[in-house]
Order: sequence, then C-alpha cells, then structure tokens
Amino acid sequence: MLQIPYKASSGGWQSPEIVPFHDLKISPAASSLHYGLQCFEGMKAYKSVNDSNDIRLFRPQLNMNRLSNSMDRLCMPGSDFDHEELIDCIAKLVRVDQDWIPTEEGYSLYLRPTVISTHPYLGVAAPDEILLYVITCPVGPYYPSGFAPVRLTADTPYVRAWPGGTGAAKVGGNYAGSMKPQTEASKRGYSQILWLFGEEEEITEVGAMNVFFFLEKGDGSKGRELVTPPLTRGDILPGVTRQSIIDLSTSWGEFDVVERSITMPEVRKAASEGRLIEAFGAGTAAVVTPISHIEHKGSDIVIPATGDLTKRFFSDLMGIQYGRIEGPEGW
Repeated sequence: MLQIPYKASSGGWQSPEIVPFHDLKISPAASSLHYGLQCFEGMKAYKSVNDSNDIRLFRPQLNMNRLSNSMDRLCMPGSDFDHEELIDCIAKLVRVDQDWIPTEEGYSLYLRPTVISTHPYLGVAAPDEILLYVITCPVGPYYPSGFAPVRLTADTPYVRAWPGGTGAAKVGGNYAGSMKPQTEASKRGYSQILWLFGEEEEITEVGAMNVFFFLEKGDGSKGRELVTPPLTRGDILPGVTRQSIIDLSTSWGEFDVVERSITMPEVRKAASEGRLIEAFGAGTAAVVTPISHIEHKGSDIVIPATGDLTKRFFSDLMGIQYGRIEGPEGW
C-alpha cells in the first residue's frame, strides 16, 4: 500500500512510502471517526489485451481533480497537492503489485485512494493532520454471466444529496446514508434506488452511479438526445465514466448530448409516448448498467433493455481501457 502523511507541524506533506498492507493505528479521538472527515476515489489498473506488460490507468487526472475537490469540501489541508506526483506514486504502487493484475478482459486491479483525518483531538474543527493512502485489490467482471438489467425504485422518502451539500464530493457520509434505503429497496425486489430531489422530482443519480436517458425528443422534431442531470446544482458526483460517455458521444456527433434537469414526470411521459429508448447507470465498477424498470408512485415504468447504445458504450469504454481500441488523445 501507498501512504503519505500530512502534518502541518512538520511542514505539510511527508515523504511517500510503499509498504506492506497493514492495519492503521490512529487515535480513538481522530476526527475522521467522529465527524466523517474522510474521502476516497475509485480507480482501476488494467493489463492490455495485446501486451500483458502494458499496464494502463484510465483518465487518472479526473480522479485527482475529484479527490482534490473532495478534500477541499471537507476543509482538509493539502488539497492543492500535485496531481501528477500522486499519479506517479500510484503508478509505482501498481508496478509493485502488477502480479496481482488479472490478464483477462473484464478483470482489473481496483485502486482505492483514501484520505482520512488523523487529527487526534475531539472538537469540530478543520484537521491539521491527515493520511492519504492507497490500497489495491484484484477484481473480476461486474457481470460474470453477461449484462444484467436492473430494476430501480424511485419510491423512497430518503434523499441522497441536495444543493449546497456534499453530493458533488466523494465522501463516505454520502454512502452511509444510502445503506438503509438500499436495504429497504432490496427487500421489495429492487436492485437500486433512483434518487430524486425536490417537488418536481428531479432525477439525480442511480444507486452510487450517474444516470443517462436516451430519448426521442418531445418537441416535435425527429432528433434524439442523450440526457444526464447537470453538475451545476452541486448534488451530483462528477463521475469519470460519466464524463467519458459525454466526451465519446459528443465526438460521434450522431445525436444531441445534453446535461440538463430531467424529472420523473418527464421520464414517465416519454415512456408512455414510446420515446424512452433506453436508460443506464454509469460508474467505475460496472462501466454501464442497463435499466429495465423504474418504480414510480406504485407502478413500474418498463424500459427496453439492454439497448444498443448501452452495449456500444460498454464495448467502446472497455476496449479503450484494455487497449483493444485506441481512445481519444490524453485518455
């Protein structure tokens, strides 16, 4: 594992170390344990299908941007860290652990950069000591037996995030609050929750993923649009896969790609008029996840799954990650 302490009393960031995996020793009064001062990232390292010695990271700069923003949102010191230096440290860790990276497509080495406050005193205050560490773990395909469309429910009294909150940061508290509603949804036969916000039932995310809807336009034109909720409210996580889908589909120029508010009444209306072509979630773990049903106000909206566009995104993104196809410059 990689570990990099930060101590204000010692001048800031200390020397990075790659050490054997071990339990952490922190004060029982550490503010990460009491006030939720922790954030993290999710990344993967892949072996190229063409050359097992070619080890690849997928757009790590986006993860560094998000980690920095999450640290800043929690008022952690050191949020202005050098992104390229941390990527280089992670790359060195991956090379140390490279024998743990599976070779088959669909398999990878999961990377979990984490930052916790080690400030050893009780009291609600910005920390002056933190620990940045990275652990790794080999993982297999999210869909071991092929694509599996998921059933969602939007019928929950809970809210994941709201404008002005921490929804745009990857902090542990966002996930802790989802455990109870997720458990309740599972008991009723739904895989995940489609999170809504406000009286207009604005769609935000699905489970722990971003969400996309592919629609025939409802303004009388014959065009199609790929819609995902915007980041401007500050209640949606800026996902790496989300941005990659926006960038790829924009480069194709085949349909409009729109970041805008979309509501459950709009989705229900589009489905009833036959204009809802497909829908899917997007995230690092699964890449894309097709959506087949959304429960809303006691009845299920049925969505064709798995759609051609969902399959195309899955194939192209996986192809880029594993070196099967050439990605855009800088990926």
